[in-house]
Amino acid sequence: MVIQQPSGQIKLTNVSLVRLKKGKKRFEIACYKNKVLEWRQGIETDLDNVLQIPSVFLNVSKGQTAPAAELAKAFGAGVKTDAIILEILRKGELQVGEKERSAQLERVHAEVVSIVAAKLVDPRTKRVYTSGMIEKALEMLSSQAHEAVNDKTNRPEAADEEATAAAAALPQKPKHHWTGVVATKSAKSQALEAMKALIAAQPIPVARARMKLRITCPTGVLKQGVKAPKKEAGAAADDGEHKAPGTVKDKIMSFIEQVEKQDVEGSEWEVVGFVEPGAFKGLSDFVGSETKGQGRVEVLDMAVTHED
Repeated sequence: MVIQQPSGQIKLTNVSLVRLKKGKKRFEIACYKNKVLEWRQGIETDLDNVLQIPSVFLNVSKGQTAPAAELAKAFGAGVKTDAIILEILRKGELQVGEKERSAQLERVHAEVVSIVAAKLVDPRTKRVYTSGMIEKALEMLSSQAHEAVNDKTNRPEAADEEATAAAAALPQKPKHHWTGVVATKSAKSQALEAMKALIAAQPIPVARARMKLRITCPTGVLKQGVKAPKKEAGAAADDGEHKAPGTVKDKIMSFIEQVEKQDVEGSEWEVVGFVEPGAFKGLSDFVGSETKGQGRVEVLDMAVTHED
């Protein structure tokens, strides 16, 4: 009896799949773990280091390669296999194992916490929080969000109509929720969401760190009048306590929350102060337009905090 040995079989180990649906078919390529991301980032340029097998499959796990007729139907007649592989690499969805997904999620989570910890401070002491404290605060928000969802799911349909009507009558404010980190969004965008949620919910006292700026402006421009937008002028008329800034200097000072120093040297006025990061663009645009490029807004510190 002759024993058949699978001598020609290629065993796929340490594999990541990249899948792309084209037409009604799903095509796959077998790649080495981590190499797909490096290739997409431009770090890895040699396809031999990315692909385990330079072939297109209908099902990698079963070793089922894609017939030439199927490839031509989906990608076009005359398109070479190398070009098809490149398209799948660029546009396909990367499939990774559970361990890899968990590791990636942990990396994103750590990066989000690090960014948030660097941007938020205790408004009472102006000191930064440790990453551990920020992490616990986010966990609190995540738990509250999940509890709210479960409570809504399990709540009986016969709710108290009076309580519902009273709640509906109250002014509704936009709320920011935090349910946890996901691997499909960038750490930077998720950190911004996390900061908004923490500031809105205040599980611990938090506020955005302020930017430290130096604004310089010709003294001859400072006393020029500024036309208030119609909306702002109308609001000022309704409430005498909130008047629109009358001069260029007044308008600049309205952006600054705290002045560190202010001085005039020759024909140039300079002020160093702290502003909310979100106000930077408006201030910079205003100074540039009102001074016709003669004024400057310089960033001295992106996030002013105090540490022990």
